[in-house]
Amino acid sequence: MSDKSSYLIGLVGSGIGPSLTPPLHEREADALGMRYLYRRLDLDELEQPATAIGDILTASRLTGYDGLNVTHPCKQLALEHLDELSPDAAALNAVNTVVFTAGKAVGHNTDWSGFARNLDRGLSEAPLDRVVLLGAGGAGAAVAHALLTLGAGSVRILDVDQHRSAALAAAMGAYFGTDRVTTGRLDGGGEELAAALGDADGLVHATPTGMAAHPGLPVPAELLRPEMWVADVVYRPLNTELVRTARARGCRVLDGGGMAVFQAADAFRLFTGTDPDADRMLGHFAMLAEAEAAGGLEDHADR
Repeated sequence: MSDKSSYLIGLVGSGIGPSLTPPLHEREADALGMRYLYRRLDLDELEQPATAIGDILTASRLTGYDGLNVTHPCKQLALEHLDELSPDAAALNAVNTVVFTAGKAVGHNTDWSGFARNLDRGLSEAPLDRVVLLGAGGAGAAVAHALLTLGAGSVRILDVDQHRSAALAAAMGAYFGTDRVTTGRLDGGGEELAAALGDADGLVHATPTGMAAHPGLPVPAELLRPEMWVADVVYRPLNTELVRTARARGCRVLDGGGMAVFQAADAFRLFTGTDPDADRMLGHFAMLAEAEAAGGLEDHADR
């Protein structure tokens, strides 16, 4: 545990006004008796391009910030401005957490560990022999890394952009073995998706579909077999159409709330050196999500 008693943390990204991350961190810090101020550094409000991330990192370090969470569209742009990367951040080629320590800016990635902890908690007995992953963006990369770290036998990555899915498959294959990762394209007719899901143990969804601004179902309902498990990375709203449909069809289902909480808990630990109470943070999140739903806050996508 650190002997510091106060922390100044920031979140940098675009359109982050309604993010639940700041109050989630601050409520846990209050419970631990810490002084903890979490500020939003919204590129849109600052009228700055994503390429300003280097200047923001420098200014934050000089003005006494202990660290920053980094979200869309800066997770990769921040890399060249950091002094060190954790092995996981280097493997994913993306950071979502930067800690200022001993005069250095050190990048980490807790997105993957957040998903891994959520899957282990919510679907601990789920078979991982054959998993289909929809989406090869930032969230998809974190999920792929998590699944393979947890021992998935085969992960098939499907994306509307076949070049992006191929690039992610190549990166994961280089790290975990090419025999464990395959790739494909989300074609308009759905034949490749249907074939992939035909014998899959589980499906992980990591595209924007299902968010308030992008409603809908990312796969035809008839492809969701009762013996499959289904995990959604979207957490705003928690009960996406995929979550509701998969549950109605008898699938074991995991919503995206746990990933949001556990990535925040891992970042909190990196910032403070103190272990947060993850169960308490899950409670914080539930209350915040309920309040947000009642207030109708604008959706924000970090995918």
